[in-house]
Amino acid sequence: MARFKYEGRTSTGKTAGKITSTSKREAMVKLKEKGIRIIHIEEIPETLFTKDIAIGNPVKLKDFVIYLRQFATLLKAGITVVDATNILAHQTSSKPLSRALLDVSEELRSGNPLSKAAAKHKRIFPAMYINMVRAGEATGNLDDTLDRLALHFEKQHKTRQKIVSALSYPAVVGVIAIAVVIFLLVAIVPTFVDMFEDFGAELPLITRFVLGSSEWMQSYWWLIVLLFALLTTIYFFLRSKKETKYYLDYASLRFPVFGGMLQKAALARMTRTLSSLFSSSVPILNAIDIVSDVVENEVISRVLRKSRQSLEKGVSLTEPMKGHWVFPPLIIQMIAIGEETGALDEMLGKVADFYEDEVEQTTDRLKSLIEPLMIVVLAGIVGIIVTSIMVPMFEIFNQVG
Repeated sequence: MARFKYEGRTSTGKTAGKITSTSKREAMVKLKEKGIRIIHIEEIPETLFTKDIAIGNPVKLKDFVIYLRQFATLLKAGITVVDATNILAHQTSSKPLSRALLDVSEELRSGNPLSKAAAKHKRIFPAMYINMVRAGEATGNLDDTLDRLALHFEKQHKTRQKIVSALSYPAVVGVIAIAVVIFLLVAIVPTFVDMFEDFGAELPLITRFVLGSSEWMQSYWWLIVLLFALLTTIYFFLRSKKETKYYLDYASLRFPVFGGMLQKAALARMTRTLSSLFSSSVPILNAIDIVSDVVENEVISRVLRKSRQSLEKGVSLTEPMKGHWVFPPLIIQMIAIGEETGALDEMLGKVADFYEDEVEQTTDRLKSLIEPLMIVVLAGIVGIIVTSIMVPMFEIFNQVG
């Protein structure tokens, strides 16, 4: 929402103030309804303290999918684009999407097409949405285009949820394990230090190691927090640079166990997006540009950019993919067949279905394997600490006995 300051006249004389609205036009309508005749109105520039701060796309993928489904349904029911947009602006639970849709509604009333209005909110509406809507407007099949967009983002959401589910379990258990270890070393182990000092005898190696770790943890716990914050900052900084992001993405795809799953998910995203764009008659060069940006993996993006250059020279799309380890033969063969038969969107859709199923099966297998493994690891860490305390205590009891 934007803020405006205004000067005007009422029946009682001059007035001035501020008003919040989605656009200057809507602000003027509101003031007119209040009986204020406007002399001057202007938007108040945003500052660090007044603007909405968000990282990435502020609209959740789930909310965006619901919007697309409802939009397509309203258009098929005969509702105009302007009215449908206005209805959805007041129905969606996402505030950023609601604000954007209200502004889009104003643009539509001014005679601008949906694609041009949406392009002014690139943080809300992805490039794929804008280009497919533009193609849908040109062909007169906007409702079918929105259906394809909804299906695309639904599948993308499902695949992403599978990945998050597979990665979240070891992450959560890992955090719990670290918290338990820190609690034992800081709160429990120190209570036995005096007892072991009175014992007098030499302590077992495992006990000396745990006591030393406990003493270090109590003195330098802040160093762990600082190191974690520093590594997190460095990681996000490196990911913000294309040159270093390439190596991080390369490492993630080569990572044992999880690398294969992340590779399949990235390939599913790439082929699904290309299929959706091609089926909506988006020009192939534009489609590759869009996919190279949305695939979220710099290793694949570099190959796609080379494929674009290959197409410009009149060579096959698959030429740069051949011999590159990130692209399995299945994708190369299916794309080549699609190019020869003119059914590239259909072939890419089949490849996307295959890899989405692969991701689902892989995540289910990983979860079934990781759960017992993480439990064993957590039990082992706690067991080492408990053992380090119990061994010398048994010796003390034996001496007393």
